[in-house]
Amino acid sequence: MMNKTRYGLFKVMVLFFSLTMTIKAQEKYNVLFIACDDLRTDLGCYGNDLVKSPHIDQLAREGVLFDKAYCQQALCAPSRISVMTGRRPDNTRSWNLTAPIRRTDDVVTLPEQFKKNGYFTQDIGKIYHNWHVDGHADYPESWSVEPVMHYGTHNDDVPQVRGKLPENTAGTKWTKRLDVPDEAYYDGRIAQKAVEALQGFSGNPGQPFFLAVGFWKPHLPFNAPEKYWDMYDKDLIPAVYNGDPPKRIPEIALHDSWEFFRGEPNTLSESDVLELRHGYLAAVSFLDAQVGKVLSELKRLQLDKNTIVVFWSDHGFQLGEHSLWGKNSNFENDARVPFIISVPGEGMKGHKTGSLAELLDIYPTLLELCGIEEPEGIQGKSLVPVLKDGNATVNDAVFTQHPRPMYYKGKPDVMGYSVRTDRWRYTEWLDFDTREIVDRELYDHYYDDKESINLAREKRFRKVVDELHRKLQGAIVEPLVKR
Repeated sequence: MMNKTRYGLFKVMVLFFSLTMTIKAQEKYNVLFIACDDLRTDLGCYGNDLVKSPHIDQLAREGVLFDKAYCQQALCAPSRISVMTGRRPDNTRSWNLTAPIRRTDDVVTLPEQFKKNGYFTQDIGKIYHNWHVDGHADYPESWSVEPVMHYGTHNDDVPQVRGKLPENTAGTKWTKRLDVPDEAYYDGRIAQKAVEALQGFSGNPGQPFFLAVGFWKPHLPFNAPEKYWDMYDKDLIPAVYNGDPPKRIPEIALHDSWEFFRGEPNTLSESDVLELRHGYLAAVSFLDAQVGKVLSELKRLQLDKNTIVVFWSDHGFQLGEHSLWGKNSNFENDARVPFIISVPGEGMKGHKTGSLAELLDIYPTLLELCGIEEPEGIQGKSLVPVLKDGNATVNDAVFTQHPRPMYYKGKPDVMGYSVRTDRWRYTEWLDFDTREIVDRELYDHYYDDKESINLAREKRFRKVVDELHRKLQGAIVEPLVKR
């Protein structure tokens, strides 16, 4: 029989472990939700050794990198609304830059669901696409405090400095190269405000937070401070590796690169092309430095021990590939995005998974990780199984879409739906009203990862086309009913 001393010690130990388990049960992960704009997978951690991205690369070493992650539409507003609502563009009915965040009353945004579950939610920078959109901040629905540096246009991001501006030594109307500090531009100031927000959270450890930090780069104009241009030797920057449209491509799959040329002919010289590719790399490294400042402060404050970090881009970008500049297509360069999740103390570290993922999956993944109930209407799938086992499969296919005209008025004429499997990208262009097939594309990524030959009309691939057609129809293509 236990004596009184030993029994007393036993009760203290039981009480201690009970308290410890209670505290752990009450602890909630914080979320640092980092978004960027127009970033393709040109990063060191994605295998591009030319790109200087040490801070994002370090995050990849601390988390899980999704090598095959895809957006739902290669345009800012539809992609971001899809991420933040957990719904596909056909559900949100957002396919252009002016659609409101909430078309229906049943939408619950990702930060709104966190807010409902006791989190302090804050937006610093561009999370939603806000320009020309009513209710642009989604405040107070999504956020505990009013967002900052979230509203405006990219062309408004002109350098703010004391005194006279240094000389611009860039050579095109899309680029600027000035010797100014990081804080002269939006992203430098956003990083600074994010650091200050983390410091505030550090002083209130009992309050879980969802901090969304939305960087505006590397979107046009390519105007990173000069020191980021200097990181690259212009002679080592490769030319466009597949500048011609794919063979047998339907005309509807291409566009006029309006973002760059505004309806004017493409008159870029070889020197212009090199300058633009150089400017894009400088913008990526500028973005990386700002991400690094935020992540460094997270660690300095030891908040990293209980904070999930999510890093994503709203879509990819064309830098002359397929004769295209900008986004707005269903090609791999537009649809594929960088996507990294780091969960403290759990899952794999430094693993690159080939498991297919959609940005749509961010919503249910974060809810499951944080033990929050999922609201109705979520169309993504939790990637938690992949975070635990990089060989796990959650999606056997993922989907991207884009309308034509790409900047329509009223409603589109045609909608292009694209399905990506481990091997294939298949796209159907459908009449928006009748849903009849206007044209098709098929690319074999085992043998043609540049998507240089459209195989859709070759008889030997008829079974592949039929199978992918059924997969596409079963997943997202359905009659569009007015809401």
